Amino acid sequence: MHLAYPAVLAVLLFCTGLYGVLARRNAILVLMSVELMLNAVNLNLVAFDVWLRDTLHSGQALTLFTIAIAAAEIGIGLAIVLLVYRNRGSSDIDRLRDLAERPDGADADGTPQPDTKAEATA
Repeated sequence: MHLAYPAVLAVLLFCTGLYGVLARRNAILVLMSVELMLNAVNLNLVAFDVWLRDTLHSGQALTLFTIAIAAAEIGIGLAIVLLVYRNRGSSDIDRLRDLAERPDGADADGTPQPDTKAEATA
Protein backbone atom coordinates (compact mmCIF):
# COMPACT_ATOMS: atom_id res chain seq x y z
CA MET A 1 0.00 0.00 0.00
CA HIS A 2 1.33 3.42 -0.89
CA LEU A 3 1.58 5.83 2.00
CA ALA A 4 0.77 8.84 -0.19
CA TYR A 5 -2.94 8.06 -0.65
CA PRO A 6 -3.99 8.06 3.02
CA ALA A 7 -1.57 10.92 3.76
CA VAL A 8 -3.13 13.13 1.08
CA LEU A 9 -6.62 12.22 2.29
CA ALA A 10 -5.59 13.05 5.86
CA VAL A 11 -4.20 16.43 4.74
CA LEU A 12 -7.46 17.21 2.93
CA LEU A 13 -9.52 16.21 5.98
CA PHE A 14 -7.32 18.25 8.30
CA CYS A 15 -7.43 21.34 6.06
CA THR A 16 -11.22 21.07 5.77
CA GLY A 17 -11.49 20.83 9.55
CA LEU A 18 -9.11 23.74 10.06
CA TYR A 19 -11.15 25.88 7.65
CA GLY A 20 -14.30 24.93 9.54
CA VAL A 21 -12.80 25.92 12.88
CA LEU A 22 -11.51 29.26 11.60
CA ALA A 23 -14.42 30.28 9.37
CA ARG A 24 -17.57 29.02 11.09
CA ARG A 25 -19.51 30.85 13.76
CA ASN A 26 -21.86 28.08 14.81
CA ALA A 27 -20.50 26.10 17.74
CA ILE A 28 -21.89 22.77 16.51
CA LEU A 29 -20.11 23.17 13.17
CA VAL A 30 -16.88 24.04 14.97
CA LEU A 31 -17.16 20.85 17.03
CA MET A 32 -17.74 18.86 13.84
CA SER A 33 -14.66 20.48 12.31
CA VAL A 34 -12.56 19.50 15.31
CA GLU A 35 -13.79 15.93 14.85
CA LEU A 36 -12.67 16.05 11.20
CA MET A 37 -9.22 17.13 12.34
CA LEU A 38 -9.05 14.29 14.87
CA ASN A 39 -10.12 11.80 12.21
CA ALA A 40 -7.30 13.02 9.98
CA VAL A 41 -4.86 12.31 12.80
CA ASN A 42 -6.41 8.86 13.28
CA LEU A 43 -6.02 8.12 9.58
CA ASN A 44 -2.34 9.07 9.75
CA LEU A 45 -1.79 6.91 12.82
CA VAL A 46 -3.30 3.83 11.19
CA ALA A 47 -1.59 4.45 7.83
CA PHE A 48 1.84 4.77 9.40
CA ASP A 49 1.16 1.75 11.59
CA VAL A 50 0.46 -0.34 8.48
CA TRP A 51 3.36 1.17 6.53
CA LEU A 52 5.90 0.52 9.29
CA ARG A 53 4.49 -3.01 9.88
CA ASP A 54 4.55 -2.50 13.62
CA THR A 55 4.08 -5.78 15.49
CA LEU A 56 2.64 -4.05 18.55
CA HIS A 57 0.13 -2.06 16.48
CA SER A 58 0.81 1.03 18.54
CA GLY A 59 -0.73 3.29 15.88
CA GLN A 60 -4.03 1.46 16.14
CA ALA A 61 -3.89 1.55 19.93
CA LEU A 62 -3.31 5.31 19.87
CA THR A 63 -6.19 5.63 17.41
CA LEU A 64 -8.54 3.90 19.84
CA PHE A 65 -7.35 6.19 22.61
CA THR A 66 -7.94 9.24 20.37
CA ILE A 67 -11.44 8.02 19.51
CA ALA A 68 -12.26 7.67 23.21
CA ILE A 69 -10.95 11.17 23.95
CA ALA A 70 -12.89 12.58 20.98
CA ALA A 71 -16.11 10.95 22.21
CA ALA A 72 -15.68 12.49 25.65
CA GLU A 73 -14.81 15.85 24.10
CA ILE A 74 -17.87 15.90 21.87
CA GLY A 75 -20.14 14.85 24.73
CA ILE A 76 -18.95 17.62 27.04
CA GLY A 77 -18.75 20.16 24.22
CA LEU A 78 -22.28 19.41 23.04
CA ALA A 79 -23.59 19.70 26.59
CA ILE A 80 -21.94 23.11 26.95
CA VAL A 81 -23.29 24.27 23.58
CA LEU A 82 -26.82 23.15 24.47
CA LEU A 83 -26.62 24.93 27.82
CA VAL A 84 -25.41 28.13 26.15
CA TYR A 85 -28.15 27.86 23.52
CA ARG A 86 -30.78 27.36 26.21
CA ASN A 87 -29.59 30.41 28.15
CA ARG A 88 -28.73 32.71 25.23
CA GLY A 89 -30.99 31.55 22.39
CA SER A 90 -28.04 31.33 19.99
CA SER A 91 -24.94 29.20 19.58
CA ASP A 92 -23.00 31.93 17.77
CA ILE A 93 -19.37 31.81 18.89
CA ASP A 94 -18.84 35.54 18.43
CA ARG A 95 -21.53 36.24 21.02
CA LEU A 96 -19.91 33.96 23.60
CA ARG A 97 -17.42 36.69 24.46
CA ASP A 98 -20.28 38.35 26.31
CA LEU A 99 -20.28 35.52 28.85
CA ALA A 100 -17.28 36.92 30.69
CA GLU A 101 -18.09 38.82 33.84
CA ARG A 102 -16.80 42.35 34.13
CA PRO A 103 -14.69 43.03 37.23
CA ASP A 104 -16.56 46.27 38.00
CA GLY A 105 -20.02 44.66 37.78
CA ALA A 106 -20.87 46.43 34.51
CA ASP A 107 -22.78 44.80 31.69
CA ALA A 108 -21.24 44.23 28.23
CA ASP A 109 -22.58 47.59 27.01
CA GLY A 110 -21.23 49.46 30.06
CA THR A 111 -24.43 49.82 32.11
CA PRO A 112 -23.95 48.89 35.76
CA GLN A 113 -25.88 45.88 37.02
CA PRO A 114 -27.98 46.16 40.18
CA ASP A 115 -26.87 44.28 43.25
CA THR A 116 -28.97 41.10 43.24
CA LYS A 117 -28.20 40.25 46.88
CA ALA A 118 -29.59 43.57 48.09
CA GLU A 119 -32.76 43.09 46.02
CA ALA A 120 -33.27 39.56 47.27
CA THR A 121 -33.10 40.61 50.93
CA ALA A 122 -35.31 43.68 50.53
